[in-house]
Amino acid sequence: MNNAAELLDLAKDRGVMIALAESCTGGLIAGALTEIAGSSAVFDRGFVTYTNAAKMQMLGVLSDTLDDFGAVSEEVAREMAQGAFDRSDAQIAVSVTGIAGPGGSEHKPEGRVCFGVATGDGVHAETVEFGAIGRSEVRAATVDHALALLMAGVAQFPRMP
Repeated sequence: MNNAAELLDLAKDRGVMIALAESCTGGLIAGALTEIAGSSAVFDRGFVTYTNAAKMQMLGVLSDTLDDFGAVSEEVAREMAQGAFDRSDAQIAVSVTGIAGPGGSEHKPEGRVCFGVATGDGVHAETVEFGAIGRSEVRAATVDHALALLMAGVAQFPRMP
């Protein structure tokens, strides 16, 4: 988890607060951050929205988006990230929604995870195919990728004077 400590140090240096919207990780990203003493200086809040209803109620994900694209989609990841950003005091929010397994389908295979990153400059989304490597491995890889996205995003902010 040293990448979480590095992220927190960078966020402190830049004066950036972080928010999360997690589905398939069930709070593991927030857990990685809060494992580090002093994380409250830069970790504002996390939303664990495992069901579609929770995504709509807590983050404002539109039912039409869920109906049209499904929970595991870049469109939903974007709305999740924007919802966490809008409902927090953070300058950056990251969302994750995916299929940790076991299972999946031809169209949405096991190991597919969609990520969203929201800042004041807009929202970006991407999909990573981790493959059918096992539930805990997909979740761990998702945490690592989310922390890397946060690190890259926080690095874009200027240093505090």
